Amino acid sequence: MFSAAVLHTIEEAGAGILILTEGLERDEFLRSRLTRAEVSRQLLTLGSSLAQLPPEAHTAMPEIGWDGWRTSVRILAAPGPEQDETLWFAVTSLVPATMMWLRVYRESQPGMFSFSA
Repeated sequence: MFSAAVLHTIEEAGAGILILTEGLERDEFLRSRLTRAEVSRQLLTLGSSLAQLPPEAHTAMPEIGWDGWRTSVRILAAPGPEQDETLWFAVTSLVPATMMWLRVYRESQPGMFSFSA
C-alpha cells in the first residue's frame, strides 16, 4: 500500500493552490509575482509527491492525470516559453480534477488515506 502521508501532502498542496487562485483571471494570476511563485512551488510539491507514489497508485487511481502531471512538472521545473500555459492549465484543469478524484477515492477507498497500519 502506498503512503497516506504522501496523499496528505498532495491534498494540502492542492487545497493551497485552489485557495491562492480562487477568483483570479489568467492575466491577473500571471502578473502576480508572489501568487505565481507560491502556486508554482505548490504545483511542484504536488507533482513531485504524485511521482513518489508507486505504480499500484496508478492502478488504484486511474482517473488522476498522471501523464499531464509528469509533463507539467517537467515544464515547471525548467522554466521556458511553455511555463505560462502550463501553470494556467495546471491551476484550472489538473488541480481541480485531481482534488475532485481524491475526494472520490477518499470516500470509496478510505484505507488508502489512513495513517493506521
